[in-house]
Amino acid sequence: MAKETSFDTAELLLFMGPPGAGKGTQAKLLCEARGLEQLSTGDMLRSHVSEGTELGKKAKAIMDAGELVSDDVIIAMVQAKLEEMQPVRVLFDGFPRTTAQAEALDELLAEASLKIDSVILLEVNEDELVERLLQRAQEQGRDDDTEEVIRNRMKVFHTQTAPLIDYYGQKEDGIKAVDGMGDVAAVSERIAKVLS
Repeated sequence: MAKETSFDTAELLLFMGPPGAGKGTQAKLLCEARGLEQLSTGDMLRSHVSEGTELGKKAKAIMDAGELVSDDVIIAMVQAKLEEMQPVRVLFDGFPRTTAQAEALDELLAEASLKIDSVILLEVNEDELVERLLQRAQEQGRDDDTEEVIRNRMKVFHTQTAPLIDYYGQKEDGIKAVDGMGDVAAVSERIAKVLS
């Protein structure tokens, strides 16, 4: 029997998966099913910059100089977002990207008496992923998405994510690995199952 999801209590999920694993689609379905807000730091950055907030001005100056926005600015944006949510029901997507960000997020959540409930890792066979992305590139007329470029993106993902997998894997709740192969409904069902 699946656990009832109450939308009036806090729930924080973290979603990881390689490029082309269908993360975006699954994240959207998961948010709809569980009443979560998808928190993408890229979207937050754009929104702060366009609204001209203090953090937005700070981030814009950094980005205009061609630099990467620092962890403390990103964490401050996440904090601002969480503070306006009541209760906090969120799906972190594409964040944290580094162990330093994960540690800073843990500290921030601990101060608010919150913690990440589940870390979901979508696993997909790499050759299948490359095929999928090549097909998508062909359909969308993206000539720059060659096999070499795609395999390099996979390598970058594995290099960046491996430390995070170690970091969350050592925690009490660990990581919930989900087979990302198959159609959207089947994968969605598997995710729901590991969260029940």
